[in-house]
Formats: sequence, C-alpha cells, structure tokens
Amino acid sequence: MNTGLRITAYAAALAATFGIAYGVGGGVGEISLETKNAAHDEHADASRGADREAGQASAEPPGGLQLSEGGYTLDLKTPAVAAGRRTELRFAVTQDATGRPLTAYQEEHTKELHLIIASRDLTLFRHLHPARAADGTWSTPVSLPKAGAYRVFADFTPRGGRGLTLGADLTASGAYAPAPLPAPTPTAEVDGYEVSLKGRLAPGRSSELTLSVRKNGKPVRDLQPYLGAYGHLVALRSGDLGYLHVHPGREPGDGTTAPGPDISFTATAPSVGTYRLFLDFQHAGEVRTAAFTVRVGTPAQRPDAPATASPQPTEQSGHSRPGHSH
Repeated sequence: MNTGLRITAYAAALAATFGIAYGVGGGVGEISLETKNAAHDEHADASRGADREAGQASAEPPGGLQLSEGGYTLDLKTPAVAAGRRTELRFAVTQDATGRPLTAYQEEHTKELHLIIASRDLTLFRHLHPARAADGTWSTPVSLPKAGAYRVFADFTPRGGRGLTLGADLTASGAYAPAPLPAPTPTAEVDGYEVSLKGRLAPGRSSELTLSVRKNGKPVRDLQPYLGAYGHLVALRSGDLGYLHVHPGREPGDGTTAPGPDISFTATAPSVGTYRLFLDFQHAGEVRTAAFTVRVGTPAQRPDAPATASPQPTEQSGHSRPGHSH
C-alpha cells in the first residue's frame, strides 16, 4: 500500500452526475457471467468528458483506472462469480517485459499486496489480503452478496520499484438491483461504534481529515494497531472509481500518537466530484469499516462538513464479519 500521506493531485474535474448505467436508479435487470470490455471504454469516456467540461488537464490520475501501468498488468483469472456463492478469486500481476507473474514484492503495511473490491454503486466494499503461491498466483475466497458490476484493485509495490494500484472489472451474476449512493451525513455507525468526520477534501489542495471513534457515547482511546497504523483510509471517486489511499501522519509507538479517539489524515482530492471514503479501524480485536459519502468542490459541500454514510459489509482475508469488518 502506498505509504505517503498525500495522494498525488491532478487538476482534473469530474462531472457531478456520471453516465454509469448501473450507478443510479431503481431498475432491476439480470447480470450474466459474461464479461464485457465496453465498461472500460464507458468509464474512460465519462472521465474524459468530465475533464473537458471542467476545462482542466489532468497531471496524474488516481490509481486503479488502468489494467496495466509501469510495466505491470493485472491478470484477473476469475473475472466473473455468482452472487451469494463463495468463490476462490485468483489473479496475478504479470511483468510486461517477460509475461511472467511477479514474485518479488516489497511489504507495505505488513503485506505484500492489498486487494480491494468495490461495487460500482459504491455500496459494498471489501479489503482482502490474499495468499500468494510460489508461481506468483494470488488467491482468496470471496462472497459477493449482490449481483452487479465490481472493480478489483491490486495495491502493491514491486521490489525496488514504485507503488502501483492496478484495476480490473469483476461481474457477479444474478438479479441486479442497483442502489443509490448514500447521501452525505456527518457520522457513520457500525457495530455500535459512531465515527465522525471533520475537515474538508478540496480539489488540488492538501487538507486534513480527522475521524473520531466513539462507542456508547464515549471516546474510544484504546484503538489497536491494524497493519501498522490506527486507521487506514481508501477513497473511491464515484463514476470511474478512481482509487486514492492515504494513511495517518504518525504511527503507533512513535511516542506522540495517541490510540484514539482521533485519527488524522492529510489528502488531496484529484478533482471535484463525489467520493466514498472507507475507514478501517481495529478495536477489541475486530476490524471494522465506516463508510462516508463526501462531495468535493460542489455548492452542496460546506467547508466545515464533509459527510458520512451508512456502513458497508466488508471482508478481510477470506473471513466474513458483521457490519464493516475486515
């Protein structure tokens, strides 16, 4: 996982409303196991159209928008699963120069690779840590409860190289009922915990976000380290699912960082638009995820009030837990 506190900004703007057929609305359809490449073109066209509308040129996009980057390609060997059925998801990161799977990784936050799965409507989120075989093939069990289109993100650093996030489309078959994006609210609740979000994401400008964890109305002051930090934050841009990942500025055991209730992050939004933020935190031996909807650079977003949304089910290392747990 990328260790820098800032997400590289690029001066692009994304339209407030995205032309994703399954992103908004209440229609019900049938999703087949057959995968299509048209989704890639559709999301790319939407992003380019948003850039043109804003009249800005992008310097560097967020991660996860490309299948190949920096000489590496994400080879998703399981591009389709059946909704509600436990399936082994298999993939590899191949080296473009040789065509062989990468086997030399640099550990980031105690893991060689972090796998994120998110539904295109951003109402479902999974943070997994798959196992790697000697031949470089990764695998993890996964069960997606609803049919629809998903995006898979492989976040890793090749040994001696730079951190990369590659993305690929995944389909879960079954009766499809798209869900609207949860509205922004000031707090999120998960498994009896209340998480509040303060601060404001701004396009092209660094800003601080502070997330505070409470339980039964009392501040949680004994958060436990998870993957080397008291919290991990993933942000996904609505529409194209551009991937942003930041970590707190300080680490457990540094002599100055308190184990809660506040967890602070510094981040830069790459563009205007709507984002979903997913905070992982660990307490009492369980990892939970609080999910937030944030509008960046729009009139509806007050400077003092980025927002949160309802919690989403998560899965970690093949173990399902209630609420937002990994």
